[in-house]
Amino acid sequence: MKVSELLVRFLGILGTSHVFGIPGAHILPVYDSLYDSDIVPVLTKHEQGAAFMAGGYAKAGRRVGVCLATAGPGATNLVTGLAHAYVDRIPVLAITGETPTYSFGKGALQESSGEGHSIDQKSIFKGVTAFHRIVERPDYVAQVLDKTLNVLISPLPGPVLLSFPFNVLKEEIPEGPLVLEWLKGHTPDPVTLMNGSTVEEMGQLLMEARCPVIVAGWGAVASGASGVVRNLAQKLGIPVATSLKARGVMPESDPLSLGVLGVTSREFARRYIEDQADVVCLVGVSFGERTSYNWNSELLRGKRIIRVDVSPAALHKGVAPTLPVQGDARRIFEKVMEVTHKGYSAPHRHPELSNYRQQFDSPKFDDEGFTLVRELLSGLTEKVGEEALIFDDNIVYMQNFVPVNIPDRYFPNSGISSLGQSIPAAIGARISSGRPTVAVLGDGGFQMCCMELMTAVNHQIPLTVILLNNASLGLVRKNQHYNYRERYISCDFQNPDFELLARSFGIEYVRVASADHIPAALRQIDSDNILLVDVILNPDAFPNYSSGR
Repeated sequence: MKVSELLVRFLGILGTSHVFGIPGAHILPVYDSLYDSDIVPVLTKHEQGAAFMAGGYAKAGRRVGVCLATAGPGATNLVTGLAHAYVDRIPVLAITGETPTYSFGKGALQESSGEGHSIDQKSIFKGVTAFHRIVERPDYVAQVLDKTLNVLISPLPGPVLLSFPFNVLKEEIPEGPLVLEWLKGHTPDPVTLMNGSTVEEMGQLLMEARCPVIVAGWGAVASGASGVVRNLAQKLGIPVATSLKARGVMPESDPLSLGVLGVTSREFARRYIEDQADVVCLVGVSFGERTSYNWNSELLRGKRIIRVDVSPAALHKGVAPTLPVQGDARRIFEKVMEVTHKGYSAPHRHPELSNYRQQFDSPKFDDEGFTLVRELLSGLTEKVGEEALIFDDNIVYMQNFVPVNIPDRYFPNSGISSLGQSIPAAIGARISSGRPTVAVLGDGGFQMCCMELMTAVNHQIPLTVILLNNASLGLVRKNQHYNYRERYISCDFQNPDFELLARSFGIEYVRVASADHIPAALRQIDSDNILLVDVILNPDAFPNYSSGR
């Protein structure tokens, strides 16, 4: 078995149905081995798009996403997509080609070995991958794949990049079938660390608190804990706020939902936690800049903090807990459900909830200037239903106008917040899940990735794109409005004719410039077609929050 064949068989062990990328001379042995497999290669327009597609595929299908690239610029074009996966802990495997080992240091075309003043690929990817290797010998492949498997399916996954020199890919590895059988039997169990007395103490704290609040993050979703977190909250009568990525852990229509906690969200969750909570339970939440309101010390001042996370490093990050609980969130909350008294009934301890909802559960902006996008997005989510997946570059409109009632449905542009990622990520998600998929993004981000719509056309992947068109980089313009005395620079531009662009792609197009256009636009949305919805917005209408930058 050739090394390239072994790699393709390894992808089968990972459960991969599609791979995303662009071939080149040094990675062609892998593509040639794909020819005889059931794995479908998706030809993208740029390697960055391939990495984002692999990320969307992994998020939506809860499995490993795979991207392929050739040496040199093919590999370096993956950096931003892998960085996004690294920050968001997405299991993405990137496989790249490399010049033959016998040419290292000689100035070979596209060489990335780091020898003889060539590009040092190891240094480039060191900071954006959980594991990276240039595999220079076939007898080293088994150990590398074992490490790769453990990283990709661990409770704390991350992207892996493996680079194979051209001659290594073509070499035979006699023990290939044995390696594959060995890897099948080396699936690590999820982390189950937890201390029984600590879990009991957690249950007691929540039951005895005057006004406890749960803040759920992506870790709660990733561990499969959404249901049991919701059940415990309802059993004990505990309000739940979420991070952006964890929307839907508690249905936002539920009376116990505080909605999203974060600088771009409504003020309901923040005000209630600041004023009322005495115990706050952080579950799988990084408590980063957005969620913590730029690490505002007033948010958690004087409160007892329970912190649940699978990562020991995360337990003390940003805020020191009164009670740290390390382990799998789902198993911890199942245990807490057991230790809470069977006859326990939740006290009526949240009389202020409705008052806070009335006072503070309003959008971050006035209706003027935003009516069009509010009505369109509300109609859109009603049309596509709860089954649809939404990848959102913009965040602020979906966060303020559209409730999310189930987890694993809404995917905001978190991580390193790379503009334009929503279209390729949505394409990968549609392939992985088969569910209707929507991408929401601005016109600036759209022009960073719009050619990937041709990937959707070429592979017949249905997609609805909501293009928020204000002929500007809206976030930059907003910051210049609030923080730089309206000294607008390098934020406004002239757009192409998006209708002609859509026609050249061979996809459907509809323009929404007034509320009268919304019904016709919604009628055109179909889970079986590719549609570009061009929404015309006022560049001088700004959400009334400031990032301070």
